[in-house]
Amino acid sequence: MSTDKHPYVILAIEDNPGDFVLITEFLEERIESASFYHAPDFKSARELIETHHTSLDVILLDLTLPDRSGSFLVTDILALAANIPVIVLTGNADVEFSIRSISFGVSDYLLKDNLSADTLYKSILYSIERKKIYKQLKESEERFSTLFQLSPQPMYVYDPETSLIAQVNQAAAEFFGYRQPEMKGMSILDIVYTDDSDLAKDMMKEVMADTADSYAEQIRFRKKSGELVYVELFGTSIRLEGKYLRSVIAIDITEKLQFENKITRAIIKTQEDERYEIGSELHDNICQILASSQMYMSMLEPALEEDAIGMLEHAKGNTGLAIREIRNLSHRLAPAFFDESSLEESLERLIADFSISGDVRIDYAVSEKVIDRKLEHDLQLNLYRILQEQMRNIQKYANASRIDICVDIEDQFLTMLVRDNGVGFDMTTVKKGIGIANMRRRAGLFSGTIQITSSPGHGCELLVRIPLDAD
Repeated sequence: MSTDKHPYVILAIEDNPGDFVLITEFLEERIESASFYHAPDFKSARELIETHHTSLDVILLDLTLPDRSGSFLVTDILALAANIPVIVLTGNADVEFSIRSISFGVSDYLLKDNLSADTLYKSILYSIERKKIYKQLKESEERFSTLFQLSPQPMYVYDPETSLIAQVNQAAAEFFGYRQPEMKGMSILDIVYTDDSDLAKDMMKEVMADTADSYAEQIRFRKKSGELVYVELFGTSIRLEGKYLRSVIAIDITEKLQFENKITRAIIKTQEDERYEIGSELHDNICQILASSQMYMSMLEPALEEDAIGMLEHAKGNTGLAIREIRNLSHRLAPAFFDESSLEESLERLIADFSISGDVRIDYAVSEKVIDRKLEHDLQLNLYRILQEQMRNIQKYANASRIDICVDIEDQFLTMLVRDNGVGFDMTTVKKGIGIANMRRRAGLFSGTIQITSSPGHGCELLVRIPLDAD
């Protein structure tokens, strides 16, 4: 059998000279270049470890020495050895003590009665490798800890199984308004904005299911002061202290989103102004021209031959139809609450436009809380546009016979629920179109959310939630 040519420096702490000779003979069978130090008691062992600490590869420890024994001997040698692996060699077959020794940090526990050259060599080899890997892991964790704590960017580490924060750096503690010891041990859900708690739970489920090794997600948090902040999270898996956790970098995007919202508001205002101008022009100018044409046709009627009167009546009917269509179009382009109507009246007019055919039953309710509340003009307009977009979707795709619409205020949230009994769709396969993106963008202007629930054969439900106390 080939021998290991790697040079090893071994300290044997053994008070029995015969056992020491047996150990050296076993190892010389398998190791070509082995250097031995022998310590017959704890005192000499301590001196040898302190003197040759940097050169020692492994320590072989007998549990019974003249000046120390048992668990006290094990813990004292481990304290002196630091990163040097310690293998216990003993005649004591006490299983409970062997388990306890391993828990102290001993690399292996071998009975002298069962000892052989192969057993001892493999134990030394594995112990050295395990210690080397453990040392590398420890150094890696220390480097991570240093970078983690010194990072100017808020960072935290949490356990996705329990949602508890395991570590948090000073930047994150200051950002959220807590002290580091105070924040450590808190649940992520303690600081996530209540309305986004389901999103946070879904993220943790994905992590637990190994579907999100890394992710980037926007979510809202509440600082200790109560301030609401929008945060973009970049998370990845790490192994720390023997457990798989999630390391997260949190980037405050509140100001960025506020700036983007200002731009979006400006774009939407420009679009609405243009729509209003077109709608007003259609209503006030084109409709008037057509109405005048109807009047002239009526004046022309007495001068026509009897066989031409039918054609004139047909032309008058088409003109009247054009006037009605233009008025409907102008109402959609320029909602009446631009001028004098309430939100309730404007939404009712919108719903009436979509139910002209009479083949769809629409149940519509606005609570007294909404009627009594003075809602800002922009909020009313964007709620109108969201409903308008969803009604178009239902009309185009749902093949529904019933639509339920409810506008209410619940817990300082303005809510609008739109439910249909149409064909529904599979939310995992249907692409998110421009219409849905526009609805979400409009709700987002007021820190609101849109939740869509659907499945094949079970219709669709759209829920808009807008906080009324948001800035």
